[in-house]
Amino acid sequence: MTPGALLEATGIVKRFGPLLANDVDAFAVYPGEVVALLGENGAGKSTLCKILYGFYRPDAGEIRVSGRTEAITSPRDARRLGIGMVFQNFSLIPALTVWENVALFLPHLPWTISPTKLRRRMSDLAQRLRLTVDPRLPVGRLAVSDQQKVEILKQLLGGARVLILDEPTKELAQPEVDGLFDTIAELRGDGYGIVFITHKLREVTRCADRVAVMRQGRIAGTIEGQQISEPALLNLMFGGAARIETRARAGAPGQIVLELDRITTRPAVGATVLRDLSLRLRAGEILGVAGVSGNGQRELADVILGPRRPASGVRRLWGEDATGWSVARTRESGVASIPDDPLAQGAVSGLTVRENLVLGSGRQYRNGLGYNWPRLQAAMDASAARLRFPALAYDQRAAVLSGGNLQRVVLTRELAHQPKLIVALYPTRGLDARGAWSLRALLGEAREAGAAILLVSEDLEELFDISDRLIVLRDGQIAANFTPDKFRVETVGAFMVGAAHAA
Repeated sequence: MTPGALLEATGIVKRFGPLLANDVDAFAVYPGEVVALLGENGAGKSTLCKILYGFYRPDAGEIRVSGRTEAITSPRDARRLGIGMVFQNFSLIPALTVWENVALFLPHLPWTISPTKLRRRMSDLAQRLRLTVDPRLPVGRLAVSDQQKVEILKQLLGGARVLILDEPTKELAQPEVDGLFDTIAELRGDGYGIVFITHKLREVTRCADRVAVMRQGRIAGTIEGQQISEPALLNLMFGGAARIETRARAGAPGQIVLELDRITTRPAVGATVLRDLSLRLRAGEILGVAGVSGNGQRELADVILGPRRPASGVRRLWGEDATGWSVARTRESGVASIPDDPLAQGAVSGLTVRENLVLGSGRQYRNGLGYNWPRLQAAMDASAARLRFPALAYDQRAAVLSGGNLQRVVLTRELAHQPKLIVALYPTRGLDARGAWSLRALLGEAREAGAAILLVSEDLEELFDISDRLIVLRDGQIAANFTPDKFRVETVGAFMVGAAHAA
């Protein structure tokens, strides 16, 4: 036993059939410490944390909480022992208010709940978490960052002393990420133990006291304090693989590929209205789109790709009025789509990987009444190799793939045929560091080959690294335009959250 550990796991083994998901010798969390778990997709990070939270039962091993051996067979057991976990997909009920969601989670509440007393109980902790919304508001009306704070509030009010955060910045814009890190720092100062799962090395170097790097279900090594650096982390993750840098653009951009002229969309339930939006995108150019989630990013992509028709304004592709084109015609003209939700918009869960790869490009592989599957597989193998992705599991169904691996399938398909226009919404979301850098490099190569790229991302550093120009979307309008010499987190971030306005 390690003295002083809030939570410790030793000899943890977990298999899913023949797959060894975890073989962890030792993992511990101490009071007042942020431990980052880093590793490639499928390295075993989330599996280990779900074991600690009782979501999975280990096949072997021991878990100790504050020095005592405990059997954690369910999340209820974990919460009783002071272990809380905030998943990537929140477990809130959108129609219920903030306080009602908290009430449903808390143990030992009386049958008759006093909303006033519960809100009073929530108040101090909510202020410390910077959750300033009215607790009587339905959760579905809150920003993503505030919903995340409600999830953390639930766990802390439920008695958690160890808080596991599974990729907590995935849906957050940079100013919201800054706020989350401030909250984590305060919790650390109060003696909480924090486990932080992330793919982003910059976040690790910013907030972690200790980093445990996982490879193939095992902890390959740990780095502490001032020794934490990107080169050291990369060495543990990939055995010394170097960072892939995106090449600078070689020449000036070419002809106008995409033009949106004063586009306004119709109001729709759950959608942001685009208002009088105009932009131009040229061949050999990457236009970055920044903005807090829900400010029109998906609606902009839908207008470009065709499923959303504007109420007014014109969409032009290669100088031709394409306002009335179908999605199929738009795609066949050379437009690739990398959606923000691969399972909902880029793949069919019941189909195999092979069958999903033929979607959107099937005509090229027609062979009479069927398909030339060997030819398809050869093309997709070549595309995956360019992306530096591992070999595709063609016979697996999409439904059983992790988010990162499903994103790899969609990227492999969409970038296989040298598209002339790429509409990419959060394309590196769910990818590990090597996969993300490989994709950025490939987008840079596509730009050099003359493709026009619209890149939507919540990661400002990613946008700064690769964009030739940058716009900020807010409330369905372009709030600001930036050239690389003006790329600053504080400046762009201020426009994202409405703290600055165009002159």
